[in-house]
Amino acid sequence: MDELRAAAGVSLKRLYQCFPAKQDLVEAYLRRRDARWRAALAEYVDAHGEGPEGRVLAVFDWLAEWFAEPGFRGCAFLNSFGELGATSEEVARAAREHKRALVSYLGGLVSGLPGDLPSDQSSDLSSGRLSSGLRNGLPSGLPVPQRSLLAGQLALLVDGAISAAAVVGEAGAARQARAAAEILLAAARSDSAEAAAP
Repeated sequence: MDELRAAAGVSLKRLYQCFPAKQDLVEAYLRRRDARWRAALAEYVDAHGEGPEGRVLAVFDWLAEWFAEPGFRGCAFLNSFGELGATSEEVARAAREHKRALVSYLGGLVSGLPGDLPSDQSSDLSSGRLSSGLRNGLPSGLPVPQRSLLAGQLALLVDGAISAAAVVGEAGAARQARAAAEILLAAARSDSAEAAAP
């Protein structure tokens, strides 16, 4: 707290008045980080993504630029959840809400893809059902449209790339995740074409 107080230029007393506990400070940081992170991502995608698939792939291009920034330390939400998630419901909630917002954003990008993706009535993530965390509030066990499934899969690629870049120092993690996203998009195009065929 002393380092933070010095950097903020406020008294320790004032700092504790604003944030009585570490978890309060971390939650406030995560809320602000969420807004900035998602705004930066959306701004990049809007500026660089051409066409529906290009907008999806631009997410991974943005990740590559983020990973190359000095001081990149991975996902603040996963890091905070790992440290405080078991003891602070507020920190855990902020992390979950960020991850759900990412899936929702990707779902919006995926909704722009041409064609109709079929719904799948079977079980498991790979065949049309999303885990409770990825379903973002849908009732348990209900089949979801393939677009929602695709958004969840893309979110897993995003989180995997962030983790690989931070923990392993894998400079090409965003590029590898982008290649996997291209495969998912090609499979979605194929599913859409099959669904449209007479």
